[in-house]
Amino acid sequence: MQLEAIDGLRIGRFDALAGLEHIIHGVSTRQGGVSDGPYASLNVGFLRGDSAEAVLENRRRLCGALGLEAGSLVVCNQVLGNAVGWVTEADRGKGARDAATALPDTDALIADSPGVALMALSADCPLIALVDPERPAVGVVHASRLGTLGQVALRTVRAMERLLGCDPAAMLAGIGPSIGPCCYEVGDEVLAEAREALPDADRLFGRRDGGLYLDLWAANVAQLVEAGLAPQRIEVAGVCTRCHADQFFSHRASGGRTGRFAVLVGLRR
Repeated sequence: MQLEAIDGLRIGRFDALAGLEHIIHGVSTRQGGVSDGPYASLNVGFLRGDSAEAVLENRRRLCGALGLEAGSLVVCNQVLGNAVGWVTEADRGKGARDAATALPDTDALIADSPGVALMALSADCPLIALVDPERPAVGVVHASRLGTLGQVALRTVRAMERLLGCDPAAMLAGIGPSIGPCCYEVGDEVLAEAREALPDADRLFGRRDGGLYLDLWAANVAQLVEAGLAPQRIEVAGVCTRCHADQFFSHRASGGRTGRFAVLVGLRR
């Protein structure tokens, strides 16, 4: 993933997706917005404590930098789960201007409608952009720890295959910045949960200095490969949000009160 300066913002671009002319995508950072305090400055999540006007302006700036209309966004009400929502043209604008209209109880979105841009939000959880350039179709995944244990990435690829006619072997994926295995310390109960939920779970954990650390990047790569994506078609940004909290919002680095950055992906009209 490369960071580009666009209209006063810094936007991340996955190398694997950058050459696809019919695909719009980007990863926001925390620079270039109007929010202040713990939400400074490009917070794109409607959160208690930040003003809705600031969030709308931040989203407008982000969409403008990507060549999108802010009203083209579709956002889901993320609940740390594994439900996948199929977005159509009729859903265009849901969650774009307020949280109340966001698609409920959903952590992944898929679409094959041109002019619709899917957006997922994070402050440490992995966000995954999925693209089938041949179909064409797109997806976005909020892969929280609970969502990862619920195999949300695998479920999203399966939904794109079943509902949109995608070929996983043709798909590309970009896993954005998130808390890395360097910083994601968890308790032994998480290892026990993972052993029940995921195959070969032990390889996703490491111990050092008395702590247990989980590699969410490796866990989601494994799910994408299991779903049929070729490993060489999966790009991992490899940027830890806690280590780089000056660039990306991080729940753990901030003690809990912080903004949200986003991964967006959509099809041009």
